[in-house]
Amino acid sequence: TAMASDEPKAKKLKLSEDEKTNSNSLFGMGNPLLDICAVVDKDFLDKYSLKPNDQILAEDKHKALFDELVKKFKVEYHAGGATQNSIKIAQWMIQEPHKVGTFFGCIGKDKFGEILKQKAEEAHVDAHYYEQDQEPTGTCAACITGDNRSLVANLAAANCYKKEKHLDLEENWELVEKAKVYYIAGFFLTVSLESILKVAKHASEKNKLFCMNLSAPFICQFFKDNLMQVMPYIDVLFGNESEAAAFAKEQDFETEDIKEIAKKAQALPKVNTKRQRIVVFTQGKDETIMALSFLSGLVQEKPLDQCVRAAHYSANVIIRRAGCTFPEKPDFK
Repeated sequence: TAMASDEPKAKKLKLSEDEKTNSNSLFGMGNPLLDICAVVDKDFLDKYSLKPNDQILAEDKHKALFDELVKKFKVEYHAGGATQNSIKIAQWMIQEPHKVGTFFGCIGKDKFGEILKQKAEEAHVDAHYYEQDQEPTGTCAACITGDNRSLVANLAAANCYKKEKHLDLEENWELVEKAKVYYIAGFFLTVSLESILKVAKHASEKNKLFCMNLSAPFICQFFKDNLMQVMPYIDVLFGNESEAAAFAKEQDFETEDIKEIAKKAQALPKVNTKRQRIVVFTQGKDETIMALSFLSGLVQEKPLDQCVRAAHYSANVIIRRAGCTFPEKPDFK
């Protein structure tokens, strides 16, 4: 969304000590992947039957894709994974203090795993990885053609996250309890539903904010049972237009109108009734749709508006750069 430059600047409020953003107040859990990015040609997409703009999980037929990508094209490596990227961007927008964002996920004991650890540290994110040696660190091939990018994720180690091996450990669960806001991408529904539910139930019981992203049409289609087990705990639901459409179809909403879909998703059953669900659907360059019940709209209108502006700003910065990378400091007022 184009933002008018003569918008009134939001007043900076002086926060009292206990209102300042504390370390570990944002918690994310997901699939830590190393992105392998390259500009490819249509033949390459066709060979592996990839749509120009999509997100899929690698199948057997894609195994050779990763080697071919590296051999045939000029590749760049970037720390990735949808949730980890979101936590990094939030940390970048906040700047100080460091380690506001916590991230949990599973990696291998290998070179790619070391890169992810180093990159998380450089981004001042407090990453606590479950490290195992059965599987190598996960990768995601980002196959770019023109303005489109087709993502093929080989989860590998990311798929090995275990609640009892990591999340349940006392020192890790303490970090979960420290958080005020939780964000998990729908992609993690394919890995550890029990981990998501444990975090979601904690947020709900303590009246903290639990946020989830639909992430991809295939999540709405093939993991809808898992998604709907978590839905009653979701305070903020994110998605884009194609995910919203897939979700509506799977839920028999009988509408293709994105505003109607947002309203119906907003009204789905919810455990913590102290918070009304907010639904946020992005549409690329088109307007962002936000659905909230009338009462919470009155109470939260201003801060939410600013949240959307901040999101548009950071997306605008990152879309111009390779991988999920950003300048040293944000220029957002």
